[in-house]
Amino acid sequence: AAYTLAAERRLPLVSLVATGGSRMQEGMIALVQLQRVARASTSLRAAGLAQIAVLRDPTTGGGWATVGAGADVVLALPGAQIGFAGSRVRPADADPYAYTAEGQLAAGQIDAVVAPEELPVTLGRWLAALTVTGPAQAAPVPEALSAAELPATGWDAVEQARAADRPRAEAYLDAYFDHRLPLAGDRCGGRDPGLLCGVGTHAGRAVAYAAQCGTATRPAGYRTAARVIRLADRLGLPVLTLIDTPGAANDAEAERAGAGAAIADVFAAVAGARVPVTTLVIGEGGSGGALALASPDNTHVTADSYFSVIAPEPAAAILKRGPDEVRSTADQLRLRPQDLVELGVARSVVGRARAQDT
Repeated sequence: AAYTLAAERRLPLVSLVATGGSRMQEGMIALVQLQRVARASTSLRAAGLAQIAVLRDPTTGGGWATVGAGADVVLALPGAQIGFAGSRVRPADADPYAYTAEGQLAAGQIDAVVAPEELPVTLGRWLAALTVTGPAQAAPVPEALSAAELPATGWDAVEQARAADRPRAEAYLDAYFDHRLPLAGDRCGGRDPGLLCGVGTHAGRAVAYAAQCGTATRPAGYRTAARVIRLADRLGLPVLTLIDTPGAANDAEAERAGAGAAIADVFAAVAGARVPVTTLVIGEGGSGGALALASPDNTHVTADSYFSVIAPEPAAAILKRGPDEVRSTADQLRLRPQDLVELGVARSVVGRARAQDT
């Protein structure tokens, strides 16, 4: 009934969950209600309305597997017991941490653990951000945070992008948003601290974001970004992506976790988005692992960034060139910010060292 009322009034739905699951004493009559809940949740999602779940103690069984885990935003109170298996039916040697709010956050299953005294303000901000009125307008391009000059050579561009003191994603997000609400985890057991996702408020309007932090992006990060972009598309929120990665993680663990499929999922989410996506390259733009998050027609770059099909060092190695030829290879890759504008890959170089705007 609550889902139906939310759809009729065009309102987001907030669920405060505290349950051990379907009532055993009522048997299958109780259990099949989960199918009704799933159907109602799916209908509300199709109507473009948000669902927020607050998990209290306990949240187990069918309550977790429908109303809780099926929400768009999943918040939990500290120390709450959360898991499909209740405390009396778990394996005797099960790790108790895995069934807590903190354990589920670490495993990428919930978005945030919120203290009770902070819950009203947090919920209020989420409801304000996810209650969308009017068509989505493209998120404004962030201002560059450094006074870097345009690089003279390709290798200069690489060195500027790799500089330790260059502004990173956290600084850009803090400067751009009045408030940020994190969306964390890929719902598949993983989190990537090197890719920050969520919804923030900029100039009074909500904007979804996915921001790389300069590390090799892991499959969990790409899956989280795809989840956030699709949520934004469904709710009518514009998207801002910040690119800064040497490339996708390519170790054996990343391959076992489905790196290729995760990157493909982000490409598909961006390609299928009906809302505008704005991209700013703020550092390294390493190959497809960076391009997956880039808007095809609204990408901008800072003067201390570069974007390349591959970094100069492996490019030289592939061409069987020595270390002394890495710098010249960087020039041939045409990866400088001004090169990217000339090639039509980027629309502009933002900041004090603006090159040209198309």
